[in-house]
Amino acid sequence: MKYKKLLEGMMLLLIILFLSLYLSQATGYYNYEENKKVALTEQAIKRFEQDVKEGKEIDVTKYLEEEANYNNIYSKAGRKLSSLIETSFQKIMTSLMNEMSNTINNS
Repeated sequence: MKYKKLLEGMMLLLIILFLSLYLSQATGYYNYEENKKVALTEQAIKRFEQDVKEGKEIDVTKYLEEEANYNNIYSKAGRKLSSLIETSFQKIMTSLMNEMSNTINNS
């Protein structure tokens, strides 16, 4: 009985993790973050051009935004798990639809 509850809890956690990763991708969060980077780059270009006009000393590191790297073992595992669930779901649905199609056509 205890193992069944533990397994149900783990499955629920995996489903929630998958849905959160899927929704963040589906809602365009990644695209939003990329657009923010473009805006920051445009601001850096404007600062650079202004500094050139004013004759200031140019240092490239002043205009580059350092990006934090959040890749770690957990995010990689989450992406792999999400990918595995997605491919499994796709195979199951394709198989199910093919069986339904065959049943309908053979009727």
